[in-house]
Amino acid sequence: MTIAIMQPYFLPYIGYLQLVKAVDKFILYDDVAFINRGWINRNRLLVNGKDHLFTVPLKDASQNKRIREVELGDDPKWRAKLLKTIEQAYRKAPFYTTVYPLLEKIVNLEVRTIAELVEGSLRELNDYLGIRTEIVPSSTVYGNDDLKAQERILDICLREKASRYINPIGGQELYDRQRFASEGIELFFIQSKRVEYPQFKNEFVPWLSIADVLMFNDVPAVQQMLDAYELV
Repeated sequence: MTIAIMQPYFLPYIGYLQLVKAVDKFILYDDVAFINRGWINRNRLLVNGKDHLFTVPLKDASQNKRIREVELGDDPKWRAKLLKTIEQAYRKAPFYTTVYPLLEKIVNLEVRTIAELVEGSLRELNDYLGIRTEIVPSSTVYGNDDLKAQERILDICLREKASRYINPIGGQELYDRQRFASEGIELFFIQSKRVEYPQFKNEFVPWLSIADVLMFNDVPAVQQMLDAYELV
């Protein structure tokens, strides 16, 4: 059993989906503190050849709350605004007619919290891309928030009887390979290779939302991109 544990990110960059595809079970780490100005409720699209930050508005978001407790904003107009931005930015993209309905379904999911929106969106993206990874919100299973940092991750791995844990490359200084090995678990870090594709006739802007990747590439091409990484 190979698992990964990651905070919920909405319409994330392709590296996040690479991590999802690389494991058997993906734990949405939704019972940790919300991160202000992080990637939980925002990402970047290509607008007029440049990266454009979009944000899903939230209600009383605070680092004093856990991610699963943070509700979507009360004003539903953000959904129409985001979809309008996507339409205007990508209506001439080669896979717009296929991908826009998918994004419309995701944006209009009838959910209450940002964690539920991300979970629902990942399930839709997995279905579209043929990813079979099981998704489990951490708040629904483990009840181990008395543990901190590496020990909490290890506890989840042990409960899942995981033999391998994969973490984003940015966590290399946070986790100790020998500590994992002492519990019979291999620790790896995922390093994305550069993924590049035509974006109209513009100079390529890397690491935008998966929405951008899907607008310019068919499913077989994206599936190849999802395997463009190394484990270190």
